[in-house]
Order: sequence, then structure tokens, then C-alpha cells
Amino acid sequence: MNRRDFLIATAAVTLALPVAARAAADYTPELLKAELAAGKTVFLDFKASWCSTCAAQERVITALLKENPKYEQSLSFINVDWDRWSDGDLVKQLNIPRRSTLVVLKGDKELGRIVAGTARDEIKALMDLALQAATS
Repeated sequence: MNRRDFLIATAAVTLALPVAARAAADYTPELLKAELAAGKTVFLDFKASWCSTCAAQERVITALLKENPKYEQSLSFINVDWDRWSDGDLVKQLNIPRRSTLVVLKGDKELGRIVAGTARDEIKALMDLALQAATS
């Protein structure tokens, strides 16, 4: 491996680490049902690995998690793989229009959502709403 290839590989790993550090579970119908039944506030992230808007949302969410550990301590983050679940019951029940949709649920209620939004303030407001619901 030459020096240039080494530096490129090192940079790629370094940039990927913050995304990998985010603790989120992969969606299954059973997991979501169990989290909601346990009274948890759930932050659903409908995303696809190839989606640039989803990647932008992920960067904002990861930064916010680093800034405020209470999000991760109080909320249940679940990633919903759009390529696998876009035709599933959850997408139909929640009327999810597209990937890059963020939804907060508690019990049988939807508390808020963002569709294709990447603004830090907008995502922070949704996460703050979820945190308030989880701690009240």
C-alpha cells in the first residue's frame, strides 16, 4: 500500500467513526412493539444507505447526541431500512412518504416528524420534543 492509499483509507475510517458511534437498533416489528409497550419514546429514522439526505440527517443527529447525552440515555433510536421496509406495514400505518423521514412515537401517538429536513435547528427541536416526552 502506498502512502496516498494509506492516507485515503485512514481518512475514510476516521470520517466513518462518528456515524458508527451512534447507538441505534435496526427496526423489526417486534422491537418497535416492545419499546412502545415499555413506555419508551421512540425516534424512528427511515433511511437508506445510498440517500444523501439521510446521510446529512445522520451527521446532525450524531452531533446532537454528542452534545447532549440525555438524548441517547432517554430515547430509543431505531433505524428503519427503507430498502427493506418501504412496502411494510409500518410505512403504511404511519403514512411515511419517503426515506429521510424522522418520526417520534410514544405509546400509540405520533409526537412529531420531519420529512427530508436537514436543518440542525429543526432536527434538534424534534429531538428536544422527544426528550421532553421521555422525561415527563
